[in-house]
Parts: sequence; C-alpha cells; structure tokens
Amino acid sequence: MSDVWSARAQAFRDSPTHREGPDLDVLVEMCEPGEGVKVLDVATGGGHVARRLREEGCTVVTVDPAPGMRPDVIARAEDLPFGDGSFDVVTCRIAPHHFADVRKAVAEMARISQRLVVVEDNLYVDEQVETAERLRDPTHVRCYSEEEWKEMLTDSGLEVERAELFERHPNVDDWLARVETPEDDAQRVKELLGDRISDGAVRFQSIVLKARQSQG
Repeated sequence: MSDVWSARAQAFRDSPTHREGPDLDVLVEMCEPGEGVKVLDVATGGGHVARRLREEGCTVVTVDPAPGMRPDVIARAEDLPFGDGSFDVVTCRIAPHHFADVRKAVAEMARISQRLVVVEDNLYVDEQVETAERLRDPTHVRCYSEEEWKEMLTDSGLEVERAELFERHPNVDDWLARVETPEDDAQRVKELLGDRISDGAVRFQSIVLKARQSQG
C-alpha cells in the first residue's frame, strides 16, 4: 500500500484541499505552536501541517508509511517507533480513515504525546458514502462520527478540550483524479454521492479535535 501512496505523493502535495483551508488554520492553532515545541506529524502526506508548524517555530518530525511522501521516519501510525512522551504534541490530519487499526493508532499517538494530540478527519455520514469512498479509493477503511472520535481519544487517556466542524467542498473530478479512480467507478461514485454533489463540488464535513493528556 505504501507504493500506492508514494505514487500519489505529488498529487497530495499539490491538492488545494490538503494544502490550505480554515480547518488547517485551526488545527495549527490547536497545537499551541511556538519556539521549541516538539511535534510529531503522523501520516504527514504532502507535509502541509509540518510546513505550517515549522513556520510557527516548532521542531517537527514527520512520519508516513510511504517513502514517496518523503517523511523523516517511515512507519505506520499503528507502529510509531518513539518512546513514551517523546513529543509535546502529536498531530494527524485527514488520514485516519486509511488506518487499518485506528484505535491502535490513536493509542500510539497518545502514548508518544506529553501534552496534546490534535487530529482531523472526515466525519462518518452513512454506509452509502462509505461505499462511495471505498470505490473511489480502495485504501479507504472507514470514517468515524464525532462520538466515536471522542470515545477513542478518551479511551486512550486523553481529555477532549475542543472539537470544531468544517465543511469541505473539493472539486469532484479533481478528488477522483487524485487517486486515479477508473472512469466506470468514478461514475458510480458520483451516483452514490448524489445530492452531495453540487456545481461540480462534493460536500464533506471534517472534524478537528484537540485532546490533552489527562491530569487525573
């Protein structure tokens, strides 16, 4: 699977949905960035979170399973090769829906963070949308609801301090082309998404959550 993502690397580096947006601004703010803050960016992808946090003065280490994403460390989110509390902040943006074992990944992020875990991902809508997501991109595993996210973070010993929802409207053809969805499958995806597509854009909602190590 890492070979698939290596082949997609440039598309994700160039993707407007990943490169910018109010959701990215809020995620960066939630990380409480500053000089000397040590951050681990999990599933860094195009490296947009890492770039922004470095601009804020943070020391950032990137990790991703795909060598083509050019991470500092090649590893899955479920198997992070760092000691307990190695970083002040661990962050992960628009990637967990690809994780084979999302609970293990969240537990790993919590283990490695001394202070904060800040995550963003697309929200679960319904099984029809999940079917469309998997047809568009077979590496898609599942999106999760706000309640599921809060439960996973809490179960990992974190206290959720803040959660914000964002509407995202990627161009549907660009969204399909980014992962090279075959034409027949692309048409079926559009049918499944139906009224979620308007004026050439598909409507999604994402959630950004800020969770702190429990003091209790």
